[in-house]
Amino acid sequence: MTPYGVFIPELDELFLYFTESKTTSDFIVDVLADFWNSERYRFPQIKTLVLNLDNGPENHSHRTQFMKRIVEFAHEYKLDIRLAYYPPCHSKYNPIERTWAILENHWNRSVLDEIETAIQFAESMRWKGNNPIVKLVTSTYYTGVKLTKKAMKQIEMQIERLTNYHQKNLPNLGRLFIDICCATT
Repeated sequence: MTPYGVFIPELDELFLYFTESKTTSDFIVDVLADFWNSERYRFPQIKTLVLNLDNGPENHSHRTQFMKRIVEFAHEYKLDIRLAYYPPCHSKYNPIERTWAILENHWNRSVLDEIETAIQFAESMRWKGNNPIVKLVTSTYYTGVKLTKKAMKQIEMQIERLTNYHQKNLPNLGRLFIDICCATT
């Protein structure tokens, strides 16, 4: 089983999703959709989601299936989305990384030979005094799903990679920040 998390740093709230399947672009966006469907009532004023990501292979900004699915998500929920990627070797600064250490220490030296055991350990861990919300995703996900170059061009037209068009001595940040604007469309 593989855990995947959604963490709200301002509220110290953690949502853990487990899958026995592959952790793919489709899995990640399905998790995000599940989270948003269950929690958006709490955030009616939110029109923009900032997603801090780690540049992993499943959610990389040039992963065609991920970009397709996240654009579809933005359109479906009429949200602006900023994908904020941590630079390579800097994911340790992502607050969710600290939650993984707590989970690993919590089940340290335990035999996790059954799904229920892993889920129970995750449910009983504490983050800042609170238990996480834990869900098991039972869908099957397949690797290797990707778009054609033509289809990806259509997706690229719907996103904006942050670049410094006229600024000197500044790096091109288009790999690290991507905006998808759909809140008003």
